[in-house]
Amino acid sequence: MNYYATILPLFLFCNLLLKITFLNEKQDFSSSYTQSFQDTTQEIEILEGVRKLEFRKVNDSVKLTILAGQVRLKQGKSLFYCDSCVINHHTNTFDAWGNIHINDGDTAHVYSNYLHYKIQSKTAFLEGQVRLTDGRGTLTTSSLEYDLNTSIGNFRKGGKIISNKTVLTSQEGWYYADMHDVYFKKNVLLKDPAYTIQTDSLLYNTQSRVTRFIAKTQIRDSSGRIIETTEGFYDLASGKAEFGQRPLIKDGPRKYTANKIIINDSTGIVQLIGNAVVKDTAEGGTLVAGLIVQDRKKEKTLATNKPLMILKQDNDSVYISADTLFSGRLSELFDPNDTTSVKGKNKKKSEQKATDSTDRYLEAFRNVKIFSDSLQAVSDSLFYSFEDSVFRLYYDPVVWSKDNQISADTLLLFTRNKKAEKLKALRNSFLVNRLNEGIYNQVKSDNMTGWFTQGVIDSVHSVGEVSCIYFIQDEDSAYIGINESTSDILDSYFSERELFKVVFRSDVQGTIWPMREKKPAEMRLPGFRWLEPRRPKTKHDLY
Repeated sequence: MNYYATILPLFLFCNLLLKITFLNEKQDFSSSYTQSFQDTTQEIEILEGVRKLEFRKVNDSVKLTILAGQVRLKQGKSLFYCDSCVINHHTNTFDAWGNIHINDGDTAHVYSNYLHYKIQSKTAFLEGQVRLTDGRGTLTTSSLEYDLNTSIGNFRKGGKIISNKTVLTSQEGWYYADMHDVYFKKNVLLKDPAYTIQTDSLLYNTQSRVTRFIAKTQIRDSSGRIIETTEGFYDLASGKAEFGQRPLIKDGPRKYTANKIIINDSTGIVQLIGNAVVKDTAEGGTLVAGLIVQDRKKEKTLATNKPLMILKQDNDSVYISADTLFSGRLSELFDPNDTTSVKGKNKKKSEQKATDSTDRYLEAFRNVKIFSDSLQAVSDSLFYSFEDSVFRLYYDPVVWSKDNQISADTLLLFTRNKKAEKLKALRNSFLVNRLNEGIYNQVKSDNMTGWFTQGVIDSVHSVGEVSCIYFIQDEDSAYIGINESTSDILDSYFSERELFKVVFRSDVQGTIWPMREKKPAEMRLPGFRWLEPRRPKTKHDLY
């Protein structure tokens, strides 16, 4: 009876530990565990299945519970698995070894070789082949601090996240398991089959695969395009992205920047918003606008909000502005069923140039202005082909070269190396040469063709019902008479961009008036207009 009296209390005590909790040991445990009965989420329960259980009293203050063999513990909704475990009732902690697994209420699963756990604060310190997964991505690191209250993991000795085919590495990081967010810091590198991202700080969501940038970041995609930004997000799943704080995109010879850039790689649409600039280093062109929308797949560009195109050349760049600028592939304008038109005949040629820089065109709509040091022009609309280098100006177009003005229903300005080479004025052509205030040489005809030398007007050939008013000057440039004549053909010649001679070629009729008989203000051909107020004086007039 003495033997049973001795062994029975010990048996009952061990059974109570296994089925209820090791905390209710007749007040032999530390006083901190008495609070656990009021807050059941602080209790550590030893679940069934433990093959070895030992209670050891080291001294009056240190009491240990030693568990081994398929150990399973529970605290609230969290489960702990390990091969062996020592619970220290004085420090309110436990240490576990071998096949560590924390199931944090199915929010996250954490694995490691070693675990030190603070029971009251619910903080886990894990070391040795640590893995944390939320079902969408997996974090691997050598050591991790994990807070079961907030489901936040923190690593400081380097970590790696694998989410689908995306691999993220950094020196430090915080894993927000319940939100599937990861904050990476220091030497961050993201590798995806389509993208490579390098930065100092980055936020990544393993569920949505959205990456947010909060520091200087460089993104390189599989096509070689480079994006530099300090703010924004990239949705790796959909290809949608938005960047702020004037990001820079380098796409081959082209560079893009704006206050904000929005990209949709699935559709190929890129939006540049606010002080947008597109530079083409190969072609020497620059596009500036408040808003630029580009279709990368179809190679189309739309610019609004005071757009400006700059075609760079050696010493005399060409500036073009309008309410709207649009650019696209020239080959897409050709009708494959129209074999009789110029477009149809040139279709095959254009198809061969589909990847050539000459397979481009530029359209400008409303309030078109062109400025260069040697030539200026205005019109309602414009079409420019990079294949033939011709500016086609429509609806009341006007061209100026120094004190010379040419207008017509339609103007075709032919250029070579971005310098004016020839000008065709079609229907209702009118040439005005300003001599002084109120004194103008004038030529009116059906059509005109002008030639330029080094971008400077050289001569004009007028054909069809030509009318002319020409002020005759002596060697001292004094006015001595006025030639008012008509002809079928008239050639006008310029020296240093000033009209110095007209030559009538056939069927000439006219009168030479002495200066005293006519006032210069009276000498006007029908339809005369001196349109200097419409003329852009400097490139700044186009902004």
